[in-house]
Amino acid sequence: MGRAFEFRKERKFKRWSKMSKVFTRLGKEIVMAVKAGGPDPDNNAKLRTVIQNAKGASMPKDRIEAAIARASNKDEKDYEEITYEGYGPHGVAVIVETSTDNLNRTVANIRHYFTKAGGSLGTSGSVSFMFERKAVFRFAKNSWDIEELELELIDFGLEEIAENEGELFIYTEFEDFGNMQKALEDRGIEIISADFQRFPMSMTELTPEQEEEVNKMIERIEEDDDVNHVYHNMA
Repeated sequence: MGRAFEFRKERKFKRWSKMSKVFTRLGKEIVMAVKAGGPDPDNNAKLRTVIQNAKGASMPKDRIEAAIARASNKDEKDYEEITYEGYGPHGVAVIVETSTDNLNRTVANIRHYFTKAGGSLGTSGSVSFMFERKAVFRFAKNSWDIEELELELIDFGLEEIAENEGELFIYTEFEDFGNMQKALEDRGIEIISADFQRFPMSMTELTPEQEEEVNKMIERIEEDDDVNHVYHNMA
């Protein structure tokens, strides 16, 4: 069928693989939310947020329901959220967010990825001071007037509102997550996703060859089933 078919097939497999990893991560988040606050999303804000994110990621309804049911089983594994920090090749700051049921396995794997790439795993706080942690909400623009919405939400912690491809993105401080979530829900805004992201306060400039080295390390880390997010300050 030719190289074009093989290229499309490879892209499709990569997309399926990425979706599967996202669904696995969301399944863990559902389990943790249910164990922390119960299976009823009306009385569990964390679970309600994770379900929103799962729907926004096109996670099938039956997988969401199965994760909730699984979490209600006392024999289901407990996951722990652990953040690792360190420096990758060429002094690039890297933060790795994980959720795991085996701390020894996870830390050994993360340390291996850093060391193999010529970097080093650091202690807690070694690079996190170089990043700002923000709450980010995403929803469809529809007929919302951006300037009017900005005025309405500024008292709830709004820092920035941006539009991209028919969607609106709202940024707040980490501590204002709950206030903003309630403000959006009270206005009938259907949130597609709501999560926390880290933004570097300064960037490290690298050559294309150096960037490739860092990207290879990041790709290896992201392929690990225990890893949720990887942040860096590479320009």
